[in-house]
Amino acid sequence: MKTKLIAPSLLSADFGNLQRDIEMLNNSQADWLHVDVMDGRFVPNISFGFPVMKTIQQHAKKFVDVHLMIVEPEKYVEEFINHGADLVSVHYEACTHLHRTIHHIQSLGAKAGVVLNPSTPVLMLEDIIADVDLVLLMSVNPGFGGQKFIENTYKKIAETKDLILSNNSTALIQVDGGVNLDNASKLFEAGADVLVAGNAVFSAESPEKTIELLKI
Repeated sequence: MKTKLIAPSLLSADFGNLQRDIEMLNNSQADWLHVDVMDGRFVPNISFGFPVMKTIQQHAKKFVDVHLMIVEPEKYVEEFINHGADLVSVHYEACTHLHRTIHHIQSLGAKAGVVLNPSTPVLMLEDIIADVDLVLLMSVNPGFGGQKFIENTYKKIAETKDLILSNNSTALIQVDGGVNLDNASKLFEAGADVLVAGNAVFSAESPEKTIELLKI
């Protein structure tokens, strides 16, 4: 059966009412909670770290999906897992020793994902695809919410699907950036398994209804 998972991004939540927004997601049809961590070095923005992760850990009742947009992510993966991360995704572009980092995450009991920036070709994953649990394709340049979706992502989804199948990998395909009600069904049809949605969910009149519609 085809996977259709929605992972609302807490980067677009109301940080003054974070507990309220997490509880809304707990009670919605959201499958995962997506946590975007930025350091101001790997990407030109700073989001949040362990104090906010502690709040998420206290209130989240769903799978917590942490996307590290940071340099030297290998230094911090263990602490994120200790703070409740069920899956940790690291950027191909930020990891000198990607194989080691992926296996370290898995050895700590979490799922491990690898992320590709829009300009990084899928073929770079050939030697790691059998080891990862998830491939996250950035459909905007990472760093800020609310950006326009990059159309080349559909081609990259197809290429990733081919790579997964030809290597007997069980990796899921996740898409993050510019996901909304206009393109969600097309992304699922193209082969995506998990869609990250930030502004589309949290700026909606009814976030719960929007999550429901994104899955159709």
